[in-house]
Amino acid sequence: MSFAPATETFQLFLNKVQVRSPLSAEEQEAVLRLPARPRQIAAHGEIVRLGEQVSHSCLVASGLVSRFSQMEDGRRQHISFHIAGDMVDLYSLMLPAAPSALVALTATTIFEIPHAALSELAFRFPALAAAFWRECVIDGNIVAQWLVSAGRRDARGRLAHLLCEMAVRSAQIGKYVDGSFPFPITQEQISDALGLTSVHVNRSIKALREEGLIQTSRGMVTILDWEALSFAGEFDPAYLHLPPLPRTEVRAVTV
Repeated sequence: MSFAPATETFQLFLNKVQVRSPLSAEEQEAVLRLPARPRQIAAHGEIVRLGEQVSHSCLVASGLVSRFSQMEDGRRQHISFHIAGDMVDLYSLMLPAAPSALVALTATTIFEIPHAALSELAFRFPALAAAFWRECVIDGNIVAQWLVSAGRRDARGRLAHLLCEMAVRSAQIGKYVDGSFPFPITQEQISDALGLTSVHVNRSIKALREEGLIQTSRGMVTILDWEALSFAGEFDPAYLHLPPLPRTEVRAVTV
């Protein structure tokens, strides 16, 4: 059974895409008319299994999704996080055997978009094909930066870089307000993303708090000193190809 696509979610996707790839009104309308099937996943629920043959790509409507690989003993390495407006596995259009798995870290809603519809759209509109390709490159950039963090940044720097990245990406969908953005994730999940123990993650969060760089409360992160946090993580947002945070948001403080 097919459902009408959620216009709001597709618009979030288009807003992000058009920062990097301007599209005509006709091309935008074609994206908004894509068929999509809604699917709700409970927290920790599987979305795509490693090696699974898929015939659709997943567009996140709400929640937090992770791409990850898993060792034989069950240990996981998260290699990217995805928020509303992200088409998590657009690359599966060309490689349908999933090279990594997808899991919902929180209660999540996605829209499954048939590969056949995406392929037809790319064939009709070369600019959209280029835009899709560019989005896949950006996803690769994110994975590359996470690899640099795991290999070269210290624990404090890894966490700082991750928080800066998620702040910039959250701002693109209007979820970074007065220096705060939602990040409802456990310390164990952060440790699986940063290649650290939960103890090191706890110490790093405590250090950033005590230095006056961040506050955390009930799944929200508030950045108190953007310049100091980005310096700690050696964060350069160029790899995201998104606008920098507005100047009014750079040094937001909550009371």
